[in-house]
Amino acid sequence: MDTLPPGFWIVVMLVVLALVFDFMNGFHDAANSIATVVSTGVLKPQHAVAFAAFFNVLAIAVFQLKVAATVGKGIVDPGIVDQHVIFGALIGAIAWNVITWWYGIPSSSSHALIGGIVGATLAKAGAAPLVTSGIVKTVAFIFISPFMGFLLGSLMMVAVAWIFRRTSPLKVDKGFRRMQLVSAGLYSLGHGGNDAQKTIGIIWLLLISAGMVGVGDKAPPYWVIWACYIAIGLGTLFGGWRIVKTMGQRITKLKPVGGFCAETGGAITLFVATGLGVPVSTTHTITGAIFGVGSVRNPSAVRWGLAGNIVLAWIVTIPATALIAAVFYGVSLLLF
Repeated sequence: MDTLPPGFWIVVMLVVLALVFDFMNGFHDAANSIATVVSTGVLKPQHAVAFAAFFNVLAIAVFQLKVAATVGKGIVDPGIVDQHVIFGALIGAIAWNVITWWYGIPSSSSHALIGGIVGATLAKAGAAPLVTSGIVKTVAFIFISPFMGFLLGSLMMVAVAWIFRRTSPLKVDKGFRRMQLVSAGLYSLGHGGNDAQKTIGIIWLLLISAGMVGVGDKAPPYWVIWACYIAIGLGTLFGGWRIVKTMGQRITKLKPVGGFCAETGGAITLFVATGLGVPVSTTHTITGAIFGVGSVRNPSAVRWGLAGNIVLAWIVTIPATALIAAVFYGVSLLLF
């Protein structure tokens, strides 16, 4: 019987850890997909998470693996990455997800992972292996994606208000309850398409570093792709109810028409970013869209103080996870 390659079981352990992160990503970000459709009463929570999970997995048939390529090869030089870097990055991202989930803060799983990769790489080899273009693109979209969500959500709200200005509020509400199923499905599709690929990217990076796939390969193995999409779908299925409350009700009260505009504006933003290969935050995107809708409907109804706390969490995410990842990179050197 052939012997297993050196470090095989460590690679297996890290793949499992990456899939745990992917599951937690879906769990943590379930609120992004379902908060508006639950808060408007269009779907019950248990139905909403199943609906969102289905579209998370369906995204496998829609999007190319451009985001996975950015995470796998466009953040740090794959040649410098080893199992210790991957371990530090994953623990940093998972720890930050647990902390923000516990306190109900809608932070970014995506930027937690990017921060983890950067922090562990810095701990090993300094700044030289960092790919500036990929990091700049990712950091830029910390600001671009919520702004796009805000702009698209608010413009759609204005357009809908003008188009249906002579329609009775009751009829508008009834119509947009049905339309919100479409917008929620599109947003969940975009969520799965962008977020599952981040874990695909880091497993791809791990397999490259272990010599199990070639650095020149255009795509990771199919089992990686399927495992990551299924993991994020299962995570969404279990949901993250603490954050649902923040996203669905504490920012601003939403009606079906507002939920439709926010989800559609957020979905368009995610489709554009995924097409460009940019790993964006679904949290940032839908939060910006909800604020855009709320500011058009009634600016005083938006809890701008809460917005400040959310934005602070966004800013802190990358440096915080980078620090945690750097620490656990050192810990991993003692473990294996």
